[in-house]
Amino acid sequence: MRKISRLLLAALIAAAGMLVATAGPAYATLPGFVLSSTTASLPTSLSALATGKRIQYVTTNINGGVITATGLVLTPKTNKKNRVVAWGHGTTGLADQCAPSTSQAVFWNEARLAIAEMLTRGWTVAAPDYPGLGTAQAHPYLIGASAGRSLIDNVRAARNLDSALSTQYVVDGHSQGGQGSLFASQLAPSYDGNLVLKGTAAIAPVSNTQEFINYIPGTPGQGYLVMALTGVSVVEPSFKPNNVLAAPAEAQLGVLQSGCLPEILATYQNFSATDLVEGGVVPAAVVSKMASYENPAQTALSAPVLIVHGTEDEAVPYFASEILVDQIEAYGVPVTFHTIPGANHDQAVVQSVTVVADWIAARFT
Repeated sequence: MRKISRLLLAALIAAAGMLVATAGPAYATLPGFVLSSTTASLPTSLSALATGKRIQYVTTNINGGVITATGLVLTPKTNKKNRVVAWGHGTTGLADQCAPSTSQAVFWNEARLAIAEMLTRGWTVAAPDYPGLGTAQAHPYLIGASAGRSLIDNVRAARNLDSALSTQYVVDGHSQGGQGSLFASQLAPSYDGNLVLKGTAAIAPVSNTQEFINYIPGTPGQGYLVMALTGVSVVEPSFKPNNVLAAPAEAQLGVLQSGCLPEILATYQNFSATDLVEGGVVPAAVVSKMASYENPAQTALSAPVLIVHGTEDEAVPYFASEILVDQIEAYGVPVTFHTIPGANHDQAVVQSVTVVADWIAARFT
């Protein structure tokens, strides 16, 4: 009898090994699958409130191909309520050293304040770096459908680490992250599986870029335009930014890999319009191409929306969100538009921390 039991046990072990060997790689291609998890080094203001994991997880590119991404999962130390908020950070740069999960230098102060408030409310925060920041592939900057996927899949990854977390989640973000949050809401019905999106908050989100792209050359923020042209080339290799950029701007492209946002903006801030792009104007066909990748609300969003914008925004003009609100409402989606008089791009986050958190709390309720 003992011999039979041992044989049976050996057979079961062998069968289990075969199952792991065959199923493991399959599971490893599922969006949200956690490939690695290590203890994260957090800013002091957040380490007092949360335990952090830096993760590498599976997501997809805009064509559905499986890729890897990195990010954070921050779990409240007290008052945990088993709800998840995905936080989309504002622009940090294009290079691997510009990933907030590993570089506190680009873990912007406004992001720390927003995340701290969420943790205080008891919500787990899933904070992706976005594809290409911290991984081998190039970063498809301002390609909204890319950031949207990574936001959703960082939530999936958080739930894979903590099965007690609810399927309910909210997406929230600033600037590039606000744009990504809106794209996540568009994608959710067909992409987020058994997750339940309860709302989308977007602070100074990038939108309606066709309305202001050609006001950027010759201004202090024109480094953003250089990055955006590069982002298009990542998803459309036939597109060549050098065909748009003027020779002086081309000569400085190395900064996109040697530095992060402050260095990129400083490099290009004093260029004239004609030193930045040929003839000082981005061609209409290029403007249209960029808008097709960058503008949210080209399809219906799937949950209530909060838009926050400061009237003195120097990076994304306030009027872009005025247009955006009308576009979202045209789908019949509930929209709350919170204007902050006199606030610039980053101040909009700082001055709306409580407003946004209260709105998110109402969605979970």
